[in-house]
Amino acid sequence: MNIHEYVAKDIFRKSNIKVPESYLAHSPEEAAEKAKIIGKPVAVKSQVLSGGRGKAGGILFADTPEEAAKRTEELFLKVIKDEKVTKVLIEEKVENKLDEYFISIILDRDSKKPLIMASVAGGMDIEQVAKETPEKIVKRYVEPLKEFMPYEARNIALEMGVETSEVSKVGAAIWKLYQVFYDYDATVAEINPLIKTPDGFIAADAKMAIDDDAFFRHTKLKEFDEFKDEQFAYVKLDGNIAVIGNGAGLTLTGMDLIQYYGEKPATFLDVGGGASESNITDALELVLKNPNVKVIFLNILGGITRADDVANAVVNVSNSMETKVPIVIRLTGTNEEEGQRILTEHNIPFETSMEKAAQKAVNLMKSLE
Repeated sequence: MNIHEYVAKDIFRKSNIKVPESYLAHSPEEAAEKAKIIGKPVAVKSQVLSGGRGKAGGILFADTPEEAAKRTEELFLKVIKDEKVTKVLIEEKVENKLDEYFISIILDRDSKKPLIMASVAGGMDIEQVAKETPEKIVKRYVEPLKEFMPYEARNIALEMGVETSEVSKVGAAIWKLYQVFYDYDATVAEINPLIKTPDGFIAADAKMAIDDDAFFRHTKLKEFDEFKDEQFAYVKLDGNIAVIGNGAGLTLTGMDLIQYYGEKPATFLDVGGGASESNITDALELVLKNPNVKVIFLNILGGITRADDVANAVVNVSNSMETKVPIVIRLTGTNEEEGQRILTEHNIPFETSMEKAAQKAVNLMKSLE
């Protein structure tokens, strides 16, 4: 589960990683109020989960509260990588930059270990650095069953080429970020850039993703608004076939089959094991908002989820669609005979084989290309 910057920065702040003073705003008026509290020039930062928002114009600057309100209005008109901006972070603008560093920790599933990546060439062009001069990025694996020690973090700072006088401070930032990664069951924890100023180091940006299966352990995160109404585990991808399943394993298997047969999934959407008719309806309507979705693959193996509820949801959504998007359904399990009867009655085809349904979705996609 990806989390927004404002949540990640709250975690950093509580973990003694210095971040700029910042406040969340949901309207231009609120943005002006928060900028007035800060009392300095501010960055107005769109809160979206997609990367590359800086290059997409998702970060603007303002010298006054009035200007912060105007910049917020501008951002609320933007859609960044298919995600509409609905909230912004009003943040003290970091000035007097001396250097920008990059620190990232990811869970490398191939090695089954956390991987720390760090560079003195931080900032928006880190992807270009990784592509053109990969030697500038230090990479070190951490043994997950052993404690990561501060001296190991300082060794990484030395390998980065940090000035000797700053090795301890950069090492401390690396060590603290690893503690965040470990304590929150993260799959990603990143600071880019970590900015050196005359007053010390500050995390100007924060990125985190938390393992969905471990989220239940982090009850304090549920205090944030963005987690209160979450119905599904939902991730946008870059393909054209939306994959919806009732269970993470089932959804992932559906995605694998879509790729096996030659297309790419547009979404991962797990409605959960006990999805109701309204849950299925909401899931279908959510993926239909994505303009990249040309076909929907609904992969349901009913246990607690009832096949007749699924069928009713599909019928209702199909009837209300303004633009018809083909829905390919694999439907078996509890009340399957009734669910299949409902679909047949409304001339909506279905499959009982997941493989056949996935192949059918891919063939439909290919016919549209």
